[in-house]
Amino acid sequence: MRDITTDSNDATIVQTVIAMTKALGLGVIAEGVETEAQLEFLEERSCHAFQGYLFSKPVPLEAFEQLLSKSS
Repeated sequence: MRDITTDSNDATIVQTVIAMTKALGLGVIAEGVETEAQLEFLEERSCHAFQGYLFSKPVPLEAFEQLLSKSS
């Protein structure tokens, strides 16, 4: 994900993976999303599942469950 907004080769690879998963009827989760620009890039290409430091650093299960309960 790191260079998808600055490197056309990286952007093409990510776009291709997203297109392949759609064609195969599969879901895709983008890992390593760290910036709003990366998130926007992915959303514009119909990728709507993400994880990465933009949302939270890695946390133990209990802390993750607390984060989920706060967002509800």
